[in-house]
Amino acid sequence: MKRILVFLLGVIAVIYLLNPGAGLFELLPDSLPFIGNLDEAAAVGLLLMCLKYFGFDLADIFRRDKKSGK
Repeated sequence: MKRILVFLLGVIAVIYLLNPGAGLFELLPDSLPFIGNLDEAAAVGLLLMCLKYFGFDLADIFRRDKKSGK
């Protein structure tokens, strides 16, 4: 049940980020200064957490290898 809920949250985050209606499902209007893009940032964070739950840790791309020093 938990896997289904995490998957559905990830799908919702992707749909919100793709935003096919160009603002139809906007929680915070982007025209608001400073806080206009916080809803998209939250959706990205949610999507990254859902991907990590299923084993796709995108943060590993930016980690340095401790053995080689790169």
